Amino acid sequence: MSTTTSAIDAVDAGATSLLRFATAGSVDDGKSTLVGRLLHDSKSVLADQLEAVEHASRSRGQEAPDLALLTDGLRAEREQGITIDVAYRYFATPRRRFILADTPGHVQYTRNMVTGASTAELAVVLVDARNGVVEQTRRHAAVAALLRVPHVVLAVNKMDLVDYAEPVFAAIAEEFTTYAASLGVPEITAIPISALAGDNVVTPSATMDWYGGPTVLEHLETVAVVADPSDDPGRFPVQYVIRPQTAEHPDYRGYAGQIASGVLRVGDAVTVLPSGRTSTIEAIDALGQAVDVAWAPQSVTVRLSDDLDISRGDLIAPTATAPGGSQDIEATVCHVADRPLTVGQRVLLKHTTRTVKAIVKDIPSRLTLDDLSQHPAPGELVANDIGRIVLRTAEPLALDAYADSRRTGSFLLIDPADGTTLTAGMAGTAFAEAAEEAAPAAAADDEGWDF
Repeated sequence: MSTTTSAIDAVDAGATSLLRFATAGSVDDGKSTLVGRLLHDSKSVLADQLEAVEHASRSRGQEAPDLALLTDGLRAEREQGITIDVAYRYFATPRRRFILADTPGHVQYTRNMVTGASTAELAVVLVDARNGVVEQTRRHAAVAALLRVPHVVLAVNKMDLVDYAEPVFAAIAEEFTTYAASLGVPEITAIPISALAGDNVVTPSATMDWYGGPTVLEHLETVAVVADPSDDPGRFPVQYVIRPQTAEHPDYRGYAGQIASGVLRVGDAVTVLPSGRTSTIEAIDALGQAVDVAWAPQSVTVRLSDDLDISRGDLIAPTATAPGGSQDIEATVCHVADRPLTVGQRVLLKHTTRTVKAIVKDIPSRLTLDDLSQHPAPGELVANDIGRIVLRTAEPLALDAYADSRRTGSFLLIDPADGTTLTAGMAGTAFAEAAEEAAPAAAADDEGWDF
């Protein structure tokens, strides 16, 4: 077996041990209760945590422990009975480790869902069986599609309140699946549950014998989320230059960082961007040992056969699949700051380990998630808005399309004055484009940022 084959086999065997997933749902759909039930029934709750929840529940006059309190940690969340911030939880079963992002359900916290789902490989969207697919359900499906989340689970909750009726579940599953598929979601799995009673969360339901599919936990444990890294182009953003200059290593020059995508091999011809200089990978060091091949998301040190001027923010990529650089960027963005994003605004753009100056040249449209229509030329984006923008950067950037790579196709816009994160961006096209060309915006004032 070749070194490359054995390396890819190692990825297939090891990477499946971790699943990142996010939960989303409308207010009072029982999302926090589902997460609490998942943690409780999978034996992932410490005794003192459970005791604290039981005490808090008794103080409210509740006989049974309110499992939602396991995730709603903020005082305001407990007082209002809603989720406000993204709550990250880490748990494990014998089959897989999990990083869970419990995101809010309110419309005004759309930005929080974008944050929580941006790195997720799976999204669990909750629906109240009594209400069916509502506006917020469609909104969450649209956000999952925009973020290219490859797997979506529809958890039809509170089945106990509709007498565990199969027709109710079937109608909701059909409506949601049709809508999500129209957005390009590649895989949708519908599961009828009762988070309060524990039906089909960790253990199969004794009252829904008409359902023969997996429980929520079974699906999370078995869903295939690993892709062959050799299918993706190699991308290695340089994070740090290592020059020990010691007696033992007088001429050592290594470029350290985390492989963003693909595979790097000793002997590969590579191009360094944005300079365009070329060289060959002479050696790869991983965990203090020399290796012949490395793959995403390993952290390694790469040594080249030529002494090139390379610093933090540069990108090393195999020459055959190296991206092109551009100063003009079109992207779909979610605005996360309270202050608006406006045409002509000067920002910093952070892409992987590189940060450059940029100007917002145009905001062609704002997406209405309710019906996926485009509102042309909005002039600005406010908190939780999702829209299209055009940027001009001071230096060329080697961005991939977000549809091709979630890691190297994403970026952040930052306020240069105080470092506040303004906007999360996804390069390239979205699933829905404006039906008509947006009216051209007024020319921006570029004084002082001449590029």
